[in-house]
Amino acid sequence: MSAALNLSHEPVTKIPHGKVAMWAFLASELMFFSGFFGTFIVLRNTNYQAFFDASHHLNWVLALVNTFILIGSSLTMAMAIYKLERKENGPFQVYLGLTILGAFGFLIVKYFEYSAKWHDGLFPSQENHTLFYSFYFLMTGFHALHVIGGLIPMLFMLLKSFTKKGYPYPVKVETLGLYWHFVDLMWIFIFPALYLIFP
Repeated sequence: MSAALNLSHEPVTKIPHGKVAMWAFLASELMFFSGFFGTFIVLRNTNYQAFFDASHHLNWVLALVNTFILIGSSLTMAMAIYKLERKENGPFQVYLGLTILGAFGFLIVKYFEYSAKWHDGLFPSQENHTLFYSFYFLMTGFHALHVIGGLIPMLFMLLKSFTKKGYPYPVKVETLGLYWHFVDLMWIFIFPALYLIFP
């Protein structure tokens, strides 16, 4: 193969392969969430009173706390990328550590929220479960899995940053940052759809 056709290192677009793959992955994830939102809106409009009554068992204060946690974690992730690009390993560790704490904080708040739903018998197969809570657990649970999916590589990158060579791959952190911002953005849509849309 001629050197002109060798694309093993850089794509034609000059955008790293990982970032292109991440954008494609996020596009597919957007279709999943769009399906959830579309179905939820249709069923909400045809079962308004049932959805209205069920929504009042949600704790919007805890959800608002989680919203601020995720918004803050988006900022710290952006700062982590910025610091690593400038080879400032110490500040990178601080900001990535804060992002990880934000992810754990989100999951802890969600644990307390889910525990209250269990106590009230709102989980699937429990006596007070309704169609609204099927969507609630589907959408928030799917989102929580995405938070865990972002948390695992963040922990790996943070641990690697404490080795002698540090973590010398800012593009990989930037790619993970795209994923994390997407996770945060989806919550910005989930929060009003479930917690605030009913008067």
